[in-house]
Amino acid sequence: MGATAESRRKGTGYLAIARLVWPLALGMVNNAVMQFVDRAFLARESMESLEAALPASMLALLLLGFFQGIVAYSGTFVAQHHGAKDPDGVAAAYRAGTLLALASGAVILLALPLGGLVFPSTTANPEVLSRELSYYRILTAGGVAMFGQMAAASYFTGIGQTRLVFLVNVAGNLLNVFLDALLIFGWRFVPALGIAGAAYATVAATAFQWAVLALCVRPGAGPGGREVAKMAGGILRYGIPSGAYSVLNILSFTVFVFVTGRVGDVALAVSNAAFSVNYLLIAPMEGFALGAATLVGQAQGGGAPVRAKADGWRTLVLGLVTVAVLSLLAVVFAHPILDLFAPKDAASAREFHETGFVLFALMAAWQLFDAADVVLSGALKGAGDTRFVMVWILVVAFGLWLPLVFAVAAFHNTMPALWATMIVYVAVLCVGTGLRWHRGAWRRHRLVSAGG
Repeated sequence: MGATAESRRKGTGYLAIARLVWPLALGMVNNAVMQFVDRAFLARESMESLEAALPASMLALLLLGFFQGIVAYSGTFVAQHHGAKDPDGVAAAYRAGTLLALASGAVILLALPLGGLVFPSTTANPEVLSRELSYYRILTAGGVAMFGQMAAASYFTGIGQTRLVFLVNVAGNLLNVFLDALLIFGWRFVPALGIAGAAYATVAATAFQWAVLALCVRPGAGPGGREVAKMAGGILRYGIPSGAYSVLNILSFTVFVFVTGRVGDVALAVSNAAFSVNYLLIAPMEGFALGAATLVGQAQGGGAPVRAKADGWRTLVLGLVTVAVLSLLAVVFAHPILDLFAPKDAASAREFHETGFVLFALMAAWQLFDAADVVLSGALKGAGDTRFVMVWILVVAFGLWLPLVFAVAAFHNTMPALWATMIVYVAVLCVGTGLRWHRGAWRRHRLVSAGG
């Protein structure tokens, strides 16, 4: 009894948190590297493909992100039932997550025509438009692979087996790099598919990861269909706000990307390249957020909210140290990184580098705020406080940030000025999320009774 009280008071140690979180963080970095390689390959294929990749992927992720957020929340139910030492609940949560993944894959097909309605308003270049439509349709049609992979990965994350998720992630992304080179540029009897090849490579690599992880799952006999259906209802109850949070996050950023598309071709290309690097910086924080959600979920499931709060703060500390180092490296090595994306003619390359360095400096300025918000939002989701994170991002993104973006676009439409609005946005978002975590309203949630 004394040991239990001690663990509840002190929480998990930094070393134990690092062991859980680092495979997740490295896995997210690996995903970012995969996207970075995609963009680098596409930049060599054509400037039109590079310009098309970000808007097309953002619209696809806007739609996929909602269902992915719901499916991913099965991992929080796994974590809480694992913390409560309920193996039947763990099995039911995994099966419910897989069921929701398959259903989501069918529903998302209804969104395929949306690209034809949206993209014509984003560009006047028919080559860019054609590439946007191709990339979007392939990623969206292959959404079931993303959802299934998420259900399987969330199961292992929820029970703390994060190294397996990382290893499978690395194997899948190595496959993606190989398929990128093969399908984008072609080789022998394989035709050069350009941006469509990059999309096919992403879907195939994700499906590979899903297959491997699913084969590794050993949930046992578990409960019957009625219990799984009830668990799916619990996941939907808390997962829909989590999915809506993802949609609002991506939607606000997508609107921002479309607004920046009116600045100019070179400015848009350098912005797209810089955002690829930004993803490399923030990607580890997504892993830390998953780690925070897992630790908080396990503690809440075990009835230890004090340990949950300590674990959330300690995960945040590790995350902030990590992102500070990465941001410094990005600024120091900005020019050689930009060389990977720069156009070939000297005049455009000079403008590309000058604008790019300013964007890198602005990016470094907002990273600590962004990292804190991402990690603590993950902790709140792990506790079941998904409605707050949904409402808060809705208020800040659409009530503050986007009106500011449109005002800047109207009066001082330059890429550095538009990017500067991000600092205001993430700082306000971070303060609200931090206060919510500190005050502890999330303590009243405990999901082990929500799914049965």
